[in-house]
Amino acid sequence: MPSAAPHDRLPLAFGGDYNPEQWPQEVWEEDVRLMREAGVTMVSLGIFAWSRIEPRPGEYDFEWLDHIIGMLDEAGIGVDLATPTVVPPAWFYRAHPEALPVTREGVRLAFGSRGAICHSNPDYRAAAASITSRIGERYGRHPAVAMWHVHNEYGAPVLSCFCDTCADAFRAWLQDRYGTLGALNQAWGTAFWGQLYGDWEEIGVPRATPTVGNPAQQLDFQRFADGQARANFVAERDILHRLSPGVPVTTNFMVAPSQCASIDYWAWADEVDLVTNDHYLITDGRRTHVNLALAADLTRSVAGGGPWLLLEHSPSGVNWQPHNPAKEPGQMARNSLGHVARGSEGALFFQWRQSRSGAEKFHSSMLPHGGTGTRVWREVTDLGRRIADLADLRGTRTRADVAMVWSWDSWWAQGLEWRPSEALDARERLDAFYEALYDRHLTVDFFAPAGLGEVDPSRYPLLVVPQLYSAPASVAADLERYVARGGTLLVSYFSGIVDEHDAVHPGAYPGALRDVLGLTVEEFDPLLPGERIPVRTTSGEVFEADVWSEYVVPGDGCETVAVFAGGRTAGRPALTRRALGDGAAWYLATRLTGDDLAAVVDLTLADAGTVPVDLPRDVELVVREGESGSFRFAINHSSSDVKVVLADGSRAAVPAGAVEVFREPR
Repeated sequence: MPSAAPHDRLPLAFGGDYNPEQWPQEVWEEDVRLMREAGVTMVSLGIFAWSRIEPRPGEYDFEWLDHIIGMLDEAGIGVDLATPTVVPPAWFYRAHPEALPVTREGVRLAFGSRGAICHSNPDYRAAAASITSRIGERYGRHPAVAMWHVHNEYGAPVLSCFCDTCADAFRAWLQDRYGTLGALNQAWGTAFWGQLYGDWEEIGVPRATPTVGNPAQQLDFQRFADGQARANFVAERDILHRLSPGVPVTTNFMVAPSQCASIDYWAWADEVDLVTNDHYLITDGRRTHVNLALAADLTRSVAGGGPWLLLEHSPSGVNWQPHNPAKEPGQMARNSLGHVARGSEGALFFQWRQSRSGAEKFHSSMLPHGGTGTRVWREVTDLGRRIADLADLRGTRTRADVAMVWSWDSWWAQGLEWRPSEALDARERLDAFYEALYDRHLTVDFFAPAGLGEVDPSRYPLLVVPQLYSAPASVAADLERYVARGGTLLVSYFSGIVDEHDAVHPGAYPGALRDVLGLTVEEFDPLLPGERIPVRTTSGEVFEADVWSEYVVPGDGCETVAVFAGGRTAGRPALTRRALGDGAAWYLATRLTGDDLAAVVDLTLADAGTVPVDLPRDVELVVREGESGSFRFAINHSSSDVKVVLADGSRAAVPAGAVEVFREPR
């Protein structure tokens, strides 16, 4: 095999997952020829190929992989080479059936899909290390390998396993975390319902119980499951770092909260060399481009504002939703360049050639069943040219206007049973507040609770906390400092309630956020399905609230901006503002939607001195900046031609459904 040092990452990546093992070799030459025609610069290879590479235990077939990597290298196409550890071969499960995961109800899942893995199983871990080592030894210095792709979409479709092996590993994890049983009993609140533990062996995984199980145990088990998968990634990563020095190692995230809820990507970001993300449109009747923008902003934030890469999205429709519409003409480019605008160093798809068999044969691909005479193919080749034209964009960074808080850990905690209302939905609040900011044409950076000390009010004059049920005590000091230094803080209801063990913070609600907001909440008063109450501002505006209300008691210096004008909490504050230092902290004690929520966001933006960009609805204006200048992306999702204002004050046309990129020298 070639021993030359691997080349640098390509300037901007364009391509997709390539699965040549699904096709006879005579198709490969056509594939590579068409990849060059389309402007492909990188493909992800070998993700599901373990059974082809190691058809029998200890027997390896690399000839086919050598051949296709050589073809790609000769064509100037870089390889994102995978470790195929997401799908061990059938022979592995025949020898080690205990490596299949067990559900909470005690059912062992069967082989025949993908991702059927117990991440605590020692035989799986040994086999994964072995195949990774073999692949790394053979291709670690191959010049075509631009990046390493470990596993695939950890957490999808299953992360947690409830088998006895996991129970043993969970107990070891708990001993390391708490040290003593006394500390664990205290953290878990096991005095409730008589669950005190006297021996580590008495603790199991949170399998199905007669009624609601201990929430702190369930929360810790989710953290444990996430950590077990992350440890497996790190083991493979370290092998590749040793065998392939200098080549970045990653795994594909699914950062959009709707797509993979079981992974804490803030923690995973510290372990990858490059953050990559998969994003698929959820076509549920909402504006899909808003969720795309959220996912891209969140991925960039997980990457610390630095370079990241869109590793998968779809050229057109997907195949796994109840209804899978095709993308309209031009939408592929808008979606792809929308990710690039928000920080991605390229755009790749799943997959290159559409499969004839298997579960995803109706999932769109760059090269569809219909071949090169199709609209999708024409749009793919056009997009390839556009990506190539943006080569000098590499290394620039997206400029954000405001900040938001998001925590997977808090989301896990809030999603457990027996909360005050089953209508509480942190992800819905995230979407709602993000959409209000998106419609003001503002770009958002996200922060984890642990990172709030880094939020500079001079850079982010508005900080939104859409719903942070679980908040460590450190959040209070960070938010007080942010506000006192001139920031405007907007907090929504059911935030700051519990600590990291799902224990209610001492004293009145909202716990950790009580002091910065300057108020207390005596009692929650969730609304019944269909129940709505008016909210009236001091200036006479009337909003309609649903889902939630509270008995809010403002403290000294806390101004009431709006009150509940009906229902059981009539006359109580619904929206407050507390001046603190050079800034202000706002609190919204109910659920508003649409224009009503947007009106509240407008109040806080005005308080922060942030002026929304004047553009029509569904038109994005996002800027990437670098040392030599900036790139202004104008993305028109609407059906009307629009004009946007450039940095020099001139106006430029953006046709309906189009994307225009304007280069602006520094």
